[in-house]
Amino acid sequence: MEIGGYIEFPQFTGSLLHDDAIALNSARNCLAYLIETREIAKIVLPKFLCASVEQTCQKYNLKIRNYSIGCDFLPRELQLEDNEWLYLVNYYGQIENKLIEKIKRNHDKLIVDNVQAYFQEPVDNVDTIYTCRKYFGIPDGAFLYTKSRISRKLEQDKSAGRMVHLLGRYENTASEYYSAYTDHENTFENLPLRKMSKLTDNLLRGIDYSQVKAARESNYLYLNKEFTSINKLELKAPTGPFMYPLYVSNGRNIRKQLQKKCIYIPILWHDVFDVCDRTETEYDMAENILPLPCDQRYTLDNMRHIRMEVYRCIS
Repeated sequence: MEIGGYIEFPQFTGSLLHDDAIALNSARNCLAYLIETREIAKIVLPKFLCASVEQTCQKYNLKIRNYSIGCDFLPRELQLEDNEWLYLVNYYGQIENKLIEKIKRNHDKLIVDNVQAYFQEPVDNVDTIYTCRKYFGIPDGAFLYTKSRISRKLEQDKSAGRMVHLLGRYENTASEYYSAYTDHENTFENLPLRKMSKLTDNLLRGIDYSQVKAARESNYLYLNKEFTSINKLELKAPTGPFMYPLYVSNGRNIRKQLQKKCIYIPILWHDVFDVCDRTETEYDMAENILPLPCDQRYTLDNMRHIRMEVYRCIS
């Protein structure tokens, strides 16, 4: 034990929101954990999905099938084969637990991806994945609820070298550190399955979760009130929402116009354009859903600014 010397990063003493889950270093490694412990050989994935999930399945040589979703984000006409696992994505927190329970009754081999529903509690006896960095300014980290346990000892990850884009944006601008951010994102493809790092665990213990939840819900409700009349989606108000999905025509052009106003709206599922035809629902949703930020960084004044600029682009 070292005593003395320069003072290190502070130790936070707060609790974790998912303290009773398995703490790992990334969401895709939560899936890798399940593949190993559940001995998964076949899986059914939605077409409306980022490449990271399919890449993880390919890495472990799983047999993959794809299914379609509707504008309610639920699977369409789904039939599973023997020993086939269903991967269900809770898009924007729009799939409530009562629906997950219903799907679980019909498909026992179920994995729920709550990457966009950090504050939604897991359903009992359903393997459920959460990620931390989509909600908070931290370098990595994820939580997994499952009754299965890995037999080997996992190393603990280290995250100090993954902080450049976060610290850079804190003191400068997002555009200046965007390349550092994309470089950081690319590292997850080959990140070994490990326990959550000491640094990430500590950062998560310094968060005021009640404030985060309240801010996100307030901002989301404002946007939903202002955009309900033009939104093609009929939305529920989720707990601690991820982003506000505004589904409009000509979303790609509106996104470009907003970028010029320094309002950055991502395309969350680029890979959909490679696997879907332009006539498919998923293609249109990926292109025209604008995930508007409503997180804890922003106030209602920021939401009013977003509203004004979106309507200017539409008019």
